[in-house]
Amino acid sequence: MGQNLTQKIIASHLAAGDLNESHEIALRIDQTLTQDATGTMAYLQFEAMNLARVRTECSVSYIDHNTLQTGFENADDHAFLQSAAARFGTYFSRPGNGICHQVHLERFAKPGKTLLGSDSHTPTAGGMGMLAIGAGGLDVAVAMGGGPFYLPNPKVLCVWLTGKLSDWVSAKDIILEVLRSLSVKGGVGKIIEYAGPGVKTLTVPERATITNMGAELGASSSIFPSDEQTLRFLEAQGRAEDWVPLTADEDASYDETLEIDLSRLVPMIAQPHSPDNVVPVSEIAGKPVDQVAIGSCTNSSYQDLMRVSQILKGKHVHPKVSLVISPGSRQVLTMLADNGALTDLLDSGARLLESTCGPCIGMGQSPISKAVSVRTFNRNFMGRSGTQDASVFLAGPEVAAACALTGSLTDPRTLDLPPAIEMPREFRIDDSMILPPGDPETPIQRGPNIQPLPLAPKLEDNLSLPIVLKLGNNITTDDIMPAGSKILPLRSNIPAISEFVFHKIDPQFAARAKSFKQSAIVAGHNYGQGSSREHAALAPMYLGLRVVLAQSFARIHRANLINFGILPLTFVHEEDLARLQPETVLNFTGLHQAIRSSEPFALTLNNDPNPIWVKHDLSERQANILLAGGLLNATKAAANSEAKYSTVI
Repeated sequence: MGQNLTQKIIASHLAAGDLNESHEIALRIDQTLTQDATGTMAYLQFEAMNLARVRTECSVSYIDHNTLQTGFENADDHAFLQSAAARFGTYFSRPGNGICHQVHLERFAKPGKTLLGSDSHTPTAGGMGMLAIGAGGLDVAVAMGGGPFYLPNPKVLCVWLTGKLSDWVSAKDIILEVLRSLSVKGGVGKIIEYAGPGVKTLTVPERATITNMGAELGASSSIFPSDEQTLRFLEAQGRAEDWVPLTADEDASYDETLEIDLSRLVPMIAQPHSPDNVVPVSEIAGKPVDQVAIGSCTNSSYQDLMRVSQILKGKHVHPKVSLVISPGSRQVLTMLADNGALTDLLDSGARLLESTCGPCIGMGQSPISKAVSVRTFNRNFMGRSGTQDASVFLAGPEVAAACALTGSLTDPRTLDLPPAIEMPREFRIDDSMILPPGDPETPIQRGPNIQPLPLAPKLEDNLSLPIVLKLGNNITTDDIMPAGSKILPLRSNIPAISEFVFHKIDPQFAARAKSFKQSAIVAGHNYGQGSSREHAALAPMYLGLRVVLAQSFARIHRANLINFGILPLTFVHEEDLARLQPETVLNFTGLHQAIRSSEPFALTLNNDPNPIWVKHDLSERQANILLAGGLLNATKAAANSEAKYSTVI
């Protein structure tokens, strides 16, 4: 039997494990990317490994998140990252050059290669035929040092596409339909592979929109084949030499299949407060809209913004709507300026923002109180916009532009002729804002906000941990470690940022956790969904969190917990969650042996004679990391031993 596309790339990069047997595999990583909200910590971690230069084929440090400079903190972090990139041998994409995923797709992504990024939307490059995976910054730092990346052996879910999109229907509607069908938990433990005759009708930027939002499914990655569309995009970027044809074998098999007829799709929209709360726009049309935001790593390509420009040309946005636009890259922005489309956007009443993530992470442009905000972004979690009581809807550029014109939720099929935009034969190439690897003797600049990296203590064999917080299902990393303009500048200062852990859910969490010294959290399903931000594990560890007991975990966050010495446990009997309350004490005895064993074990409660049975599903490698007090401690120990660095971590 033949191989699917995912199996082909994994097989060619397999460093450890067995695709047919092992429940954990290790991949050689060709490329890495970091961004400034996660990169400062990743480079501090890489520096702590005492390695002179990165050992990947290509690593890139992007500045695209923390560009709102209301104090010295973000600027200092940027100076640190630029000097670290020069010293350690990575490319550096300067502020203003664009959003990491858009720029990486344009200038660095290569079919058949592996990419590990400290951002959950790294799978965007899967639109190019890469196996691109989001991870915590420490995992990326290890990969920069030549170590493999470990993940559970994934199942492969095939989304079989047939037909062709109708007028006014876009790639965003495809991924919203997948989310509607599978839910935000539907991709956990899986890689989503797109195949079928409908694939050839989609350009690389359209494919990238789809793979980008695979992160909202909880998927490890999403991927398209490398075909004539891929070659066409690379030729337009002046990179035809990077193309290789890559597709699944005709007799390839998959663990699951979802079929979608593109011709049957209609304009869709995700309602608050989850990306899978999807309905056709026509079902809720007419609701007044206060804000429209177009951009983000999901929908800020040249084609996306040209469609918006064509829809808005000669018209003006509704007087009650604030329309903001964030081009995905400097390449996109300059091309819009060159062909006059930028003027059309500005004449319509749109406000132009930097080529950055911006409003997507609550970095500016928070809407009014109780607003309805329509955004072409990838997440609409409560409060993520910066306005806690705002209702954020997710839609494609065509729907967003229609809403901006009418002032209400609008099915764009009610407008005039649909936009007809072709991908250009040549993109405008100017890499002057990407600095190549520099002098290894470059001194690293450190501002006062850059504090030493805290290390996790080793787990004790016997622990009594009070429950500091009890939570429900689908707790996001935004819930654990909020973003926004007030908090993001503290990403390189763990003592300072730890004061904001769970701040929106429980403003007293940090103080109470510190008073307990050591503690545990209990939660429902899909704990830690959302971004790759390792601060959602690192800052709680700093506050004394030692165990999270949940009904299930999101992949990246579970890995981050392990990396920072926090034990992730699940219930043998999920109904036992109801027995636990805040300040209930969980008693662990013989924890070291329990971690080494694959068997469930019992923990006792201070107020209940009946024990609770729990399990961990740790690999031997993960157990060793936890017993060492986290990945950085384990890496240092391995580097000082006779074992080879790359095989230990």
